[in-house]
Amino acid sequence: MGFSPGLTVITGETGSGKSILVHALQLVLGGRARPDVVRTGERQAEVEALFEVGDDARIQERLTQLGLPAEDDLVVRRVVQAGRSRATVNGHLTTAGQLRTLAAGLVDISSQHEHQTLADPTTHMDTLDAWADPGALAAEVRDTYAQAVAALDAVSSLREKVAEGADRIDLLRFQLEELDRLDPQPGELKTLEEQIGRLGHTEALRRLAGEAEFALYSRDRSVCGEVAAVEASLTEATGLDPALAPLLAQVTAARVELEDVGAELSRYTTGLDADPEHLATLQDRLHGLRRIARRFSGGLGAAVAHRDAAHQELSVLEDAGAHLDKLQEEADAALRRAGNAAKALSAARHEAAHALGAAIGSELADLGMGEAKIHIQVAPQPGLGGLSVDGVRLTPRGLDRVELLISPNPGETPRPLKRIASGGELSRALLATKRVLAGLGPVGTYIFDEVDAGVGGAVAESIGLKLAEVAAHHQVLCITHLPQIAALGAQHLRVTKQVSGGRTRSALVPLTADDRVEELARMLGGRTVTAAAREAARALLR
Repeated sequence: MGFSPGLTVITGETGSGKSILVHALQLVLGGRARPDVVRTGERQAEVEALFEVGDDARIQERLTQLGLPAEDDLVVRRVVQAGRSRATVNGHLTTAGQLRTLAAGLVDISSQHEHQTLADPTTHMDTLDAWADPGALAAEVRDTYAQAVAALDAVSSLREKVAEGADRIDLLRFQLEELDRLDPQPGELKTLEEQIGRLGHTEALRRLAGEAEFALYSRDRSVCGEVAAVEASLTEATGLDPALAPLLAQVTAARVELEDVGAELSRYTTGLDADPEHLATLQDRLHGLRRIARRFSGGLGAAVAHRDAAHQELSVLEDAGAHLDKLQEEADAALRRAGNAAKALSAARHEAAHALGAAIGSELADLGMGEAKIHIQVAPQPGLGGLSVDGVRLTPRGLDRVELLISPNPGETPRPLKRIASGGELSRALLATKRVLAGLGPVGTYIFDEVDAGVGGAVAESIGLKLAEVAAHHQVLCITHLPQIAALGAQHLRVTKQVSGGRTRSALVPLTADDRVEELARMLGGRTVTAAAREAARALLR
C-alpha cells in the first residue's frame, strides 16, 4: 500500500484495525517487538516499509555510520518471532537500536499510545533551535567547547606527569643519557654496516680492485691502451669516410670512461687502510645503536623521535610550574570563549522561546484549546561533571536544557507535555507545533492518531485545515473519525475488516470519488446512509 504526498486520511468503523498501521510503523522504526503481534497459529509476523529518502544528507550520513550503502530508497523489514525479532535495511541485517537511529527523523508518530518527538524533552532543544535558527552561534559553541576540552586535557596530562615527580625525571634522564651519548642519526645503521663490511675485507678489496686497475690502465697492452689503438684506427678511417664518425665518438667516450674507472680504482686502493682499532670502534657503535633500536618498535627512527620528545618533556617537567601556569591560562581562556559563546546562544534561545510559545499558543486557540498556554522553558543544564561556566554545566550544545510546558487551563501550573493525560490534547499540541515549524523540521512524515479526540464542529474543521497546511511541507497521515477532517484529505483510505475461514483480516482500501461520498455520509449519519447525509458529504468535499 502506498501513501501519496500531502494529507492522507484513514477512516473506518471502530474496531476495524485503524491502529494496526501505527503499530506496524512502530515496528519498522525500531519499536519493541512483542510476541503477541504474531497471529495465533502463525510462526511469525512481518512488516516491510519503503521510505523514499532521495539525497537527504542526514539519512545518508546515518547509513554511512551504520556501515550501510547510501541509497535513495530504504526498504526496512522487521520479522517478529516468538522471543526474538530481526530487522534488515535494504537487505542488510541491522539491530533494533540501529534501526531507531536510522529512523529518527523519518516518521513522527503522535497517538494515545506513542508520544514520540514532542513528548521527549531531549528533542525540545531541536524544536526551539529550528525556530531560532542559531546556526553560527551553535557552531561556535561546538568548536570552542572542543577547544576547551582539549586545553583542559593538556593541563590534566601535565599534572599527572608532575605528580609522578622525580621518578619520571630520573627515567627520562636515564633514557637520554645513552641516546645523547651515541647521538644516533636516521639511516646510520645501514651506513655503519657498509663501513664495517669494507674494513673487514680490506686485503681482498685491495687485491681485487688493484687487479682491475692494472688490467684497465697500468699494464702493457692495457684495456685502455687497446681501446686507444682502436680509436686511432677509426680516426684515420673517418678521414676517408665521415659515416664512421658516430662509431668513433662512441669509442672515444668508452676510452674516457674506462680511464676514469682506472683512476678511481687507483684512488680506492690507496685509500684502503686496515685499521683494527677503527673497525672495533665502528663495531662497538653498531652494537650500541642496535641495542637502542631493539627498545623501540619503530627501530632507530623511533629512538631518534623519542629522544627529541624526551628532551622536550624533560624541559617541561624541570620547569613544570611555568608550563603548567601557561597551559592553565590557555585552558581558562578557551573555557571563557566557550562560555561566552554559550551565553550568547542561551540569550538567543531565551529571546526565541517567548515568540515560539506565543506562536504555538495561537495555533492551539484555532484547534479548540484557546485557554491553553505554551511555555518554552530554557533552564540551566542539570547534572554534575564535565565543564562548567558560572556553576552551570557546559555541553557541546551550550548551557541550556529546553522543555515545552503546557498549561491546558487558566490557573494551572505549566507541566511537561509528556504528563498530559489526554492523547488528543498532545496530538493537537504536536499539530500546532508542526504547523508553526512547517518547512523547518527534519521529519519527512507525520502520523496523527486521535488528533481529533473530543472535538467537533468548527474546531474539527480548524484541525483539518492545520493538517492540510502541515501537509504542504510534509507527508501527513491522519487516522480520524471526523468527516470534517476526512473531507480535506488528498488521499482517502478506508480500513475494512472481513472474516473468512474463521480468520479476521483488515485491509486498507483507496476510495474513489463516489466511495468517499458514501464513507463521509456513513461518518455523518451512521449505519443508515440517507440522501441528506450524501448531500452533506458532497458539500464537505466541495
